[in-house]
Amino acid sequence: MSTPTIGVLALQGDVREHLVALAAADAVARPVRRPEELAEVDGLVIPGGESTTMSKLAVVFGMLEPLRERVRSGMPVYGTCAGMIMLADKILDGREDQETLGGIDMIVRRNAFGRQNESFEAAVEMAGVAGGPVEGVFIRAPWVESVGARAEVLAVHDGHTVAVRQDHVLATSFHPELTGDHRVHALFVEMVRAART
Repeated sequence: MSTPTIGVLALQGDVREHLVALAAADAVARPVRRPEELAEVDGLVIPGGESTTMSKLAVVFGMLEPLRERVRSGMPVYGTCAGMIMLADKILDGREDQETLGGIDMIVRRNAFGRQNESFEAAVEMAGVAGGPVEGVFIRAPWVESVGARAEVLAVHDGHTVAVRQDHVLATSFHPELTGDHRVHALFVEMVRAART
């Protein structure tokens, strides 16, 4: 089977780390900033960063509607931290004008685990990822307040949902790209491969 091409939304956030993790998980990885670049990828990662800034830049770069259309049409997408917020159908503690792409029937609370100086790492058991817990890096991380019937909870930390999947869309509160453990990215690459067949 040919190697999937997976983009990383390169408007803001930790783009380079995701490109490295995807390449390590056997994907062709490339940054995506424009609609024509989005059209050339089989799947997309929306990185961590600042969700309000990312949503504003998506509008400025003419990416918001093309992104929504690709998500609706079944392109696999994986969002980490701010990317999780972008994939939520509803946000708590967001700005009034904050836009999301949707894709997962969930309500996400921004900065739920606290401010930057309250960032932490924790071992997280994640369904679909073999080989023991993954190391979760939580940086001003959101958590999922609730999920709809079609969304599957993959991981919980300290009583809060921190990883969710719905069909072709995956989201984590934490940053696996910062740990050198590429198993979550490998799971996403397999989702992209499955969507191509």
